[in-house]
Amino acid sequence: MPTRDRVIVIGSGFGGLAVAVRLAARGHAVTIVEQREQPGGRAYVYRQDGFTFDGGPTVITAPWLITELFTLAGRRAEAYVKLVPVDPFYRIFFPDGDQFDYTGDSDRMLAEIGQLSRYPKQDAAGYLAFVELSRRIFDRGFTNLATVPFLNPWPMLRIVPDLIRLQSYRSVYSLVSRYIQDDRLRQVLSFHPLLVGGNPFRTTSIYALIHYLEREWGVWYAIGGTGAIVDALTRLFAELGGVLRLNARVERILIEGDRASGVRLASGEELAADIVVSNADVAATYAALLPPRARWPYPAWRLRRTRYSMSLVVIYFGTNRLYRDMAGNRLAHHNILLGPRYRGLLDDIFRRKVLADDFSLYLHMPTLTDPTLAPSGHEAFYVLAPVPHLGGEVDWATAAGPYRDRIMAFLEATYLPDLSRHLVTERMIDPRHFRDVLGSYLGSAFSVEPTLTQSAYFRPHNRAPRVPNLYFVGAGTHPGAGLPGVLSSAKIADDLISRQPRQRNIAM
Repeated sequence: MPTRDRVIVIGSGFGGLAVAVRLAARGHAVTIVEQREQPGGRAYVYRQDGFTFDGGPTVITAPWLITELFTLAGRRAEAYVKLVPVDPFYRIFFPDGDQFDYTGDSDRMLAEIGQLSRYPKQDAAGYLAFVELSRRIFDRGFTNLATVPFLNPWPMLRIVPDLIRLQSYRSVYSLVSRYIQDDRLRQVLSFHPLLVGGNPFRTTSIYALIHYLEREWGVWYAIGGTGAIVDALTRLFAELGGVLRLNARVERILIEGDRASGVRLASGEELAADIVVSNADVAATYAALLPPRARWPYPAWRLRRTRYSMSLVVIYFGTNRLYRDMAGNRLAHHNILLGPRYRGLLDDIFRRKVLADDFSLYLHMPTLTDPTLAPSGHEAFYVLAPVPHLGGEVDWATAAGPYRDRIMAFLEATYLPDLSRHLVTERMIDPRHFRDVLGSYLGSAFSVEPTLTQSAYFRPHNRAPRVPNLYFVGAGTHPGAGLPGVLSSAKIADDLISRQPRQRNIAM
């Protein structure tokens, strides 16, 4: 019979919940310690004034990575959560009022390209060629490599020829530009890295696989919001005998010799473990939770030299007006509102780290699909703006209010008339929230930036090199951010733990 290990999982984001369910299904004694009063991590749920707002990820792709967690436990996912497709995947708006419906259907995409592009024939042919390349990148970069742990350089060296053939040395924008002539269409086909914290102008083109991933499995929504998936996984974990401890902030991962022996909570309580899995921010784990001798290869100087994703401003708000029924309403479930600049704005965010006067926004309108998230006759939204992380000099104590006002005024002037009169509830978070509440290094929203030299072997590993029973899941480790990446990191950790020779720690 397999050894029943005591496992402590730090954090209850999707990575933590997924690895906890996997290990509990294998018979291990798993405890999740979560610093907040409810599970979810970045998928935290805000409930106020009768509204439900998903605090974090809203774009669900590769849904089989969720449903297989229930299958592993001998359950049917449909009994726990209902997923429905979103169509279009995104509705993209340009400053001049033109729009583009982004879907997984080639005929519809070609029709949209014919309407938008100044070079319709060339870009139609280029798009089909790009789809084929993204399929090949997907087959190699996701199907074959997303669950390879890359603990040493040899797997990386073996795929170098493939990486060269697939042009991974290019950025996503550069790759798209080889196939697409129209400037606006280049934006449409290159924005995906922003969904995982990357700059399209320097994120490795391997992330073009997201385009094909969405075509292959679609974009989905969970009835009740993304928080409904958190609730479903939490319920499953409890049924498997797992223990979830809330309001339990980890102050230190305890190390004896070269092994993790447990964790110390902020209350002073110590919990013993044979295995520790951190779903906390990887950089913050190395910087704050480990003693100096266990931090290699991420001592303080290495953390400072690492590039991190942008941060976010998110405004959650509800109205007492049904904008879905408004004459001329063109909003979809997922909306991308592009600003007047593309490269320049991204340069301000990622390189200069300044707060620009203009912005591009993601506007989420889930009540189009699920009216239960708001009281009858009301609408729920959230609007998200990428902004620099806290490595710049933006003073959010003074900048947050005016920035919020600019965003809301823009929405009122363009897509949500009379918004200020119909606003009945609101909540806002900025980079300080990611640093102070979520414990993210520099307030980064997606942890380590997905550049070529920070991917695969060059990304923080799923197992700590100097602490062989300490594992990492989540956005900052391999394969990266986004639900498919985070859930794949849980598969990697589960597999590594299953293959690791057992060495039980003596109880404290």
